[in-house]
Amino acid sequence: MTGIGEEATPRRCVDLTGEVCPLTFVRAKLHLEQIGPGEVLEFVLKEGEQMRNVPRSIKDDGHRIEDVRQDGDRYHLLVRKRQ
Repeated sequence: MTGIGEEATPRRCVDLTGEVCPLTFVRAKLHLEQIGPGEVLEFVLKEGEQMRNVPRSIKDDGHRIEDVRQDGDRYHLLVRKRQ
């Protein structure tokens, strides 16, 4: 687990809005595999199917969603990789 007050500064931003489910989560998972435990990635997703499925799959995989921010029809998820 991360410490209290630890910043959720993303290592990089990954735009997945051009992907089609279920490939969206597959791509997200590949990006998460490239970072270390406890590091954060920002994912950009479209509202609808991507936002319904990807956050659920990320949590089911043991990762933590630190923040969700909506920007029009896009969502920015900060995801901390499981330890």
